[in-house]
Amino acid sequence: MDFLEYIENRSNENLEELKEFLRIPSVSTKSEHKADIERAARWVAERLREAGFANAEIVPTKMHPLVLADSLEAPSGPTILFYGHYDVQPADPLEFWTSPAFEPSVREGKLYARGTADDKGQVHIHLKALEALKKSKGKLPLNIKIIIEGEEEVGSVSLWDFVARNKDRLKADALVVSDTSMLARGVPSVTYGLRGLNYYQMEVTGPSQDLHSGTFGGAVPNPITILAEAIAKLHDKNFRVTVPGFYDAVAVPSAKERKAINSLPWKESDFRKTVGARGLCGERNFTTIERIWCRPTLELNGIWGGYTEEGSKTVIPSKAFAKISTRLVPHQDPEKIAKRLEQCLRKLLPKTVDFRFEVLSTGKPWVAPFTHPIFKMAIQALEKGFGKKAVFIREGGSIPFVTQMYDTFKVPCVLIGFGLPDENAHAPDEHILLENYFAGIKSMAIFYSSLAQI
Repeated sequence: MDFLEYIENRSNENLEELKEFLRIPSVSTKSEHKADIERAARWVAERLREAGFANAEIVPTKMHPLVLADSLEAPSGPTILFYGHYDVQPADPLEFWTSPAFEPSVREGKLYARGTADDKGQVHIHLKALEALKKSKGKLPLNIKIIIEGEEEVGSVSLWDFVARNKDRLKADALVVSDTSMLARGVPSVTYGLRGLNYYQMEVTGPSQDLHSGTFGGAVPNPITILAEAIAKLHDKNFRVTVPGFYDAVAVPSAKERKAINSLPWKESDFRKTVGARGLCGERNFTTIERIWCRPTLELNGIWGGYTEEGSKTVIPSKAFAKISTRLVPHQDPEKIAKRLEQCLRKLLPKTVDFRFEVLSTGKPWVAPFTHPIFKMAIQALEKGFGKKAVFIREGGSIPFVTQMYDTFKVPCVLIGFGLPDENAHAPDEHILLENYFAGIKSMAIFYSSLAQI
């Protein structure tokens, strides 16, 4: 049976299997989900064995387990490493989900659940594509190595350690990843650039304990006020980051690349609709698409302290906290940026408070040429699977493992995403368009089949 027929005949079974995967609340950021994380790892390993990967194993780490598998039955063929992750973001705030986050629901051609787009749905696309090739042909026409982790949403620390210790085991001719998005509906895409990501947490302490705001107000430092004032000074009125040295090494895209980016079938009106804000803002002299793909940013991700429950409680809080992220572009150094941000904040804060700054994770940016034949094969496979013209894009998000693998092995990294920018990854009502899910399975089966010719 032709592998495309095999895929078509199993569409309903594949969808039901994906729903089973999505029901596992494998939230890596919360310790209460440790058992769910381990259950998800077992689920992935079992599906890989069912797909024909006899060498599928779960590798324990200090945090969350890795799932490894391989099929090395093509001595003269290329070796491809596929990477994905089975962990997901927390579902909070739960009240904004139309249907429960871990109870998959199909509405108007879309599958809703946490992890549909990021990244369980996309991982499942590859599992089903490889299964179709294996079952219809008897064996895979190329060598495949698979590594699927459970810590992508918390920095991939265990994965980085594993790669450093197992370079020979992971060595391949190319890396394939599906943890990105298409440019838009009907525009299948290959991503050639990602921003890097640093994530920080800070703590400001004023008085040694919460104090009555009537008795002590006006005489003691308020950590929330002081922290908010410092954060407000991290941008100027033109939305440029004010941290000294922040832009020193920033690589600006060439005029040719800027023209290509701004010529893509990307509509700012669609972007504004997705955002749902009254208007857009950002750094001057750059278009919106350049700002989100090619420019570095600093964002406040959370701030808390004091009393926030129902009713009133008149206190001057002892502590205030904030979480900040910086998205980085070539050639910014994550460690230097972290140091400069800490130095800047320490200068902005008065000596009446204590300050604790913690770097929770770092990740380098990645931009690579797409001249290797594998990129042309990826474009052709997408065009056959979707019946649409495919394009090359950059993306504002981050995948630390891509940079690590590129730096370690110096091989092409092919990022093929099947989500859409408005599918609410990391937000309530995350979903994936089912037409992309099904076309994605076909496209990847075509792609892996064609790679045997490299």
